Amino acid sequence: MKRVLVLGAGLVAKPLVRYLLDQRDFRVICASRTVSKAEALIGGHERGETKPLDLTDPGALPALVADSDLVISMVPYTFHVQVAELCIAHKKQFVSTSYVSPAMKALDEKARAASVMLLNEIGLDPGIDHMSAMRVFNDVRSRGGRIRSFMSYCGGLPAPEANDNPLGYKFSWSPRGVLLAGKNSAKYLKDGKVREIPSENLFLDRWPLRGVPGAGDFEAYPNRDSIGYIDIYDLKDSATVLRATLRNPGWCETLKGIVDLGVLDTEEKDLAGLTYGGMIDRLAPGGGDRRARVAAKLGAAEGSTAIRNIEWLGLFADDPIPLKKGGFIDALTHRMLEKMSYKTGERDMIVLHHEFVGEFDGGKKEKITSTLVDFGIPKGDSAMSRTVGYPAAIAARFLLEGKIEGSGVHIPVAPEIYHPVLGELDRLGIKCVERTEAAR
Repeated sequence: MKRVLVLGAGLVAKPLVRYLLDQRDFRVICASRTVSKAEALIGGHERGETKPLDLTDPGALPALVADSDLVISMVPYTFHVQVAELCIAHKKQFVSTSYVSPAMKALDEKARAASVMLLNEIGLDPGIDHMSAMRVFNDVRSRGGRIRSFMSYCGGLPAPEANDNPLGYKFSWSPRGVLLAGKNSAKYLKDGKVREIPSENLFLDRWPLRGVPGAGDFEAYPNRDSIGYIDIYDLKDSATVLRATLRNPGWCETLKGIVDLGVLDTEEKDLAGLTYGGMIDRLAPGGGDRRARVAAKLGAAEGSTAIRNIEWLGLFADDPIPLKKGGFIDALTHRMLEKMSYKTGERDMIVLHHEFVGEFDGGKKEKITSTLVDFGIPKGDSAMSRTVGYPAAIAARFLLEGKIEGSGVHIPVAPEIYHPVLGELDRLGIKCVERTEAAR
């Protein structure tokens, strides 16, 4: 019986753990800093067990890795390389849903020498986005075509009936991670020109995306560095290569105001006794009405979307910040969790939408779209946890069963990886629908 070690028991781990427990030849060990969370995931299953996880204890992790056949790392990304190095040392397979860092990429030669696969970016975004895009790229190429344009959009949002706050967003994964992403710069290729967007202007570079099948209208803004995907996806013939994030209208204007106000500051401070309004007084000092001071600092009208939403979040109020230390971003995270969490029974929604233009001999062009819309299950698994957790679990299963083979550092862009994983996702009801029409 193969032993799968799952590190972490966070928001997206439940479908992953339960899928693996459904495979009769696997034993699943879930290790978490909070053992009660791991116990809730295992649910007393006869082939499951739990372990305490202290990543700061240098002696704890090696023993856990050595006693497994494969490790799925769902802990914060800063620990992935440490876990991967142990997998190489003990010749265990490794799976992660996180982006490949330079330090992870540097392990490729050692992993090949040890005949170990370090499979990363096998979640939703990154993950299903890679696999569904590669399927279309390779179909176009198999028919003698070239990809002239590729735009990819992804967002985790409230289902329409749960979209009841003015920011149009609720948290289905790490709230601090969502906010930290607002400090990223971006780079992409548009109509043959490279556009570089500094972090302070990220939310200014936004545009509408209308008529996503089964989902509706959204606003989009660029997601990190898309230029690197020209080589990963072999898109040297493309004039446009863009990966973007989807949100409901109003998010970008509000987050731009929050960025400019300085609320995403991560520097640790003494927050004991400070109120949210007091935090605003530090960021926009002076006398008089806080709303007016913040509007003046942002150069915005007092009735603007950003000012109204900052007030709705309660950042002008004299409620105490319930933290002793932290950055202003931590205070905002706490406030947003109070105001923007899913209620019992509410559904979230995942939207992944690709748009391709393929060109063929004779100048014929096709516009191809690939769209995944998935909804959470009321009082059950969220769409986010299903679409992040299932791909990692499926890949782990197929690695252990020998249906996926190889060594070194990988992401799921090879047919040998994405075909079986997408096929199993289809069986689970997570399916990208492709549509083709003539293009000019």
